Amino acid sequence: MDNLLAVEIASSVLGLIFITLLIYENIWCWFFAIISAILSVYLFYQYKLYSESILYFYYILNAIYGYYIWSRVDEDVSIIKKVSLRYHTIVISIGIVFSLLLGFFFYKNSDAERPFCDASSTIFSFLASYLEANKILSTWIYWIVINAFSVWLYMDRQLKVYAFLMVVYFLLSIVGYIQWKNRFQQHKVIQ
Repeated sequence: MDNLLAVEIASSVLGLIFITLLIYENIWCWFFAIISAILSVYLFYQYKLYSESILYFYYILNAIYGYYIWSRVDEDVSIIKKVSLRYHTIVISIGIVFSLLLGFFFYKNSDAERPFCDASSTIFSFLASYLEANKILSTWIYWIVINAFSVWLYMDRQLKVYAFLMVVYFLLSIVGYIQWKNRFQQHKVIQ
């Protein structure tokens, strides 16, 4: 087995542990996110998916932030929340603008493969990760779309293990949405 395939498999397994623990709101998910992301930064850099490398570096920072937020004992922090359509309109607009800017930067200044697709996946993943750390229910909708798109992006770059991982993430994102929605509804009933 070549070195990069071993890194891809290890990162994928750790990523699966992360998302499973995330679904169940287990704070240890952030530890697995950090290790998986470190391996992924290295891997994506080797495959010239520079925006993805940046994304996974951000995942390291977001995991630290997520751990900090989730470890607080403040009741409001531990509750799954909904946000308005206006909030999502702003998030999506920011995502589009920054996707175009990052894609253009890598198109002009690097040998990046699929710079605009790579940038869109990266920017929207930044945004979804922030929503996830803050327990916004609709983060799972973002992940469903991002993971479906990432299947194609990774297959295009011959990252077959990661493409398969994105299929699994896609399915787990649906499960995550259902689980978090049920807990959101239960919390509303208790109040």
